[in-house]
Amino acid sequence: MLWVKAFHIIAVICWFAAIFYLPRLFVYHAMSEDRVSIDRFKIMERKLYRGIMTPSMIAVVILGGWLMSYNLDYYLSQGWVHAKLTLIAVLIAYHFYCGKIMMQFREDKNTRSHKFYRVFNEIPVFLLVAIVILAVVRPF
Repeated sequence: MLWVKAFHIIAVICWFAAIFYLPRLFVYHAMSEDRVSIDRFKIMERKLYRGIMTPSMIAVVILGGWLMSYNLDYYLSQGWVHAKLTLIAVLIAYHFYCGKIMMQFREDKNTRSHKFYRVFNEIPVFLLVAIVILAVVRPF
């Protein structure tokens, strides 16, 4: 079980690193005006999303489910787990919305400013704080 937990934590760190960085790339991409920079950001975004972010998310979900399977009845009876899983579902939706935004950039159809992406970039910070507090403090 400890190995599963260790790899789950590693996957969470990788996923959040990517989920923090991709919207930051969107900020810079939205500010770019020259073709070379725009094309470079498209490559960076694709590689980050497909090579790190999505595999990490999949690992988080599989390993988290594996951890819950060790004591499923307990976890399903806890309110904090339901709240945590709800926030994880929101984070997964955010993840896929980032993929949609990436596609808009790839097709040169972005209509939002870098200021939008600066705010958008903060959403996973609040989710991370809440998820960690729920997992560690277990307030209810």
